[in-house]
Amino acid sequence: MRIVVLTGGIGGARFLLGVRAYARQVGAEVTAVVNVGDDLRLHGLRVCPDLDSVMYTLGGGADPERGWGRVGESWTVKDELAAYGAEPSWFGLGDKDLATHLVRTTMLDAGYPLHQVTEALATRWQPGVRLLPATNDRLETHAILSADDGGQRAIHFQEWWVRHRAQVPTHRFVFVGADSAKPAPGVTEAITEADVVLVAPSNPVVSITPILAVPGLREAVASGPAPVVGVSPIIGGAPVRGMADRCLEVIGVECSAAGVGRLYGGRSAGGLLDGWLVAEEDAQTEVPQVSVRAAPLRMTDEAATTAMVRAAVEMA
Repeated sequence: MRIVVLTGGIGGARFLLGVRAYARQVGAEVTAVVNVGDDLRLHGLRVCPDLDSVMYTLGGGADPERGWGRVGESWTVKDELAAYGAEPSWFGLGDKDLATHLVRTTMLDAGYPLHQVTEALATRWQPGVRLLPATNDRLETHAILSADDGGQRAIHFQEWWVRHRAQVPTHRFVFVGADSAKPAPGVTEAITEADVVLVAPSNPVVSITPILAVPGLREAVASGPAPVVGVSPIIGGAPVRGMADRCLEVIGVECSAAGVGRLYGGRSAGGLLDGWLVAEEDAQTEVPQVSVRAAPLRMTDEAATTAMVRAAVEMA
């Protein structure tokens, strides 16, 4: 069996722990297609938050308390940058994490594409799944805000999320570079050759939608032979973690399992989904032309997460 997971963020990384465990039980191969819309340049370094969250989590190096970054992290470089007054001061890189970005940037500057760099970095962490960026090309999620002069201005999603905590009036999100981006080598092939495609319980607006914004990827998922099953990131009308509710509010979508399910839509109606796995609290959810099933969705440990994945695959 070949399983492809569209994923991003901390929730997606933790979901992959269950996918990997399930795959080992049934002898399946897993490819994770990871969002790069959060990527940015800081102090001259290429930072890939979602790729790193997945790599560290699957490799056993993620900080379980913060949910992001490295366990046992130190912040000497961050403190020294602050002493110089270097900006941006609102986004800090830990010392261990910094090593990853140094290696990545050196390889990218030497001409290696991001998918090859990601493969090289993963040799240290042995994630047990194949990690692919959605694209090697520039793709950045920006938030469009009101400007002081009455117009509008754009800021990088990370500034909107980390610096402003999503608490500024926002008109919409745009995916800069998406129009000209191409799927990274292996991504389209993985989707079209999969036996099942899973949409992780990641933020639907800024983790999954940027992946689908890469020309050809939405079509590959929607028209491919594999059944597509999504897992709701909303339980009882609220996100399990993060600020998916604020992102959904910006695009005018109800923060509910039904709202996100309708956002993705049914494949027979021009959307993505064949199946939609929701929490037991949302068992009455209905999504037009999509099969809906309820199961426990709180990823309290690997066993619980593996059971979630098994329920999703069984829907397929």
